[in-house]
Amino acid sequence: MSKPVSAYAAAGVDIDTKMNALKRAKKSIEATFTDGVVGRLGSFGGLFRSPGRDTLLVASTDGVGTKLKVAVMAGQHDTVGQDIVNHCVNDILVQGAEPLFFLDYIGASKLDGAMLAEILRGLCKACRENGCALLGGETAEMPGLYPPGEYDLVGTIVGVVPKKEIITGAGVRVGDVLIGLPSSGLHTNGYSLARKIIFEQAGLKLNDAIPGARKTVADALLAVHRSYLKPIRALRKKVAVRGLAHITGGGFPDNVPRVLPEGLTAHIDRSAWTPPPLFQFLQEAGRVDRDEMYRVFNMGIGLIVIVRGRDVLPALAALRAAGEKPVPIGNIQRGRERVRLLN
Repeated sequence: MSKPVSAYAAAGVDIDTKMNALKRAKKSIEATFTDGVVGRLGSFGGLFRSPGRDTLLVASTDGVGTKLKVAVMAGQHDTVGQDIVNHCVNDILVQGAEPLFFLDYIGASKLDGAMLAEILRGLCKACRENGCALLGGETAEMPGLYPPGEYDLVGTIVGVVPKKEIITGAGVRVGDVLIGLPSSGLHTNGYSLARKIIFEQAGLKLNDAIPGARKTVADALLAVHRSYLKPIRALRKKVAVRGLAHITGGGFPDNVPRVLPEGLTAHIDRSAWTPPPLFQFLQEAGRVDRDEMYRVFNMGIGLIVIVRGRDVLPALAALRAAGEKPVPIGNIQRGRERVRLLN
């Protein structure tokens, strides 16, 4: 006899699709487990050992945003799983925290088993690379709430930092130097504007080449939001880091001030580096004001490190030894402006 059709499935929610995808991903998820994980996968809540009295927990939640629309257009979903983990890792890294565990939320009008498996593969890959346990999550199928074929991807991360090692920016002083670390692309910000310029104004397709770049539109827009955990971990063994700024939504003007004491201004020399071709194309094709570009996009600098002037050379050496291409991009001066973009 044929299996009777579930009333819930007929209403648009197929529980079996979700459960089968999670069962197939079980080994990959458990491969992310660290020594701090207690219990097993599938419980109502994830258990993790307390890190101790002299440490602080640092938590952050974020989403991939409209970059997901590009993933749906391209039918490529493994990179966005890496995006959300790395983005969240960077958000707690700027306070000096090491990641402990990660939780995800995937919501869709209708779940596709292959799509879900790709997202989970990306989540697991990034968690393993960052030494972070994928402790649990929620997968929700809600017909009518999300547009057909689309989904949302959100993550929450919890990390730990010894109280004596937390980075707040409170120690930033006049004369300190800003060092920029390259981004891998747009990361996960500015996609509403980027999509409008590329697909509507310029009329490009996913397989078209970005003018001036050796990448297709799909490759450029779906480039994984990179993690800065390993190079910053190596840097902190050599010099004292006074401040870190993850250049995400709000760009330079909104993110750098978050780590500056009152009365100090970050002077950023835009001539110190050349934005990659993708950003140049977006500015020209979209006729976007230059200052707005630095408010919306990272312009090729995904993380800013603030160190003492006397530590610049050893800091650059440590970052280069870690495989980075660091660029001194400015310094700290007195002033009421929080950020001054020069040149």
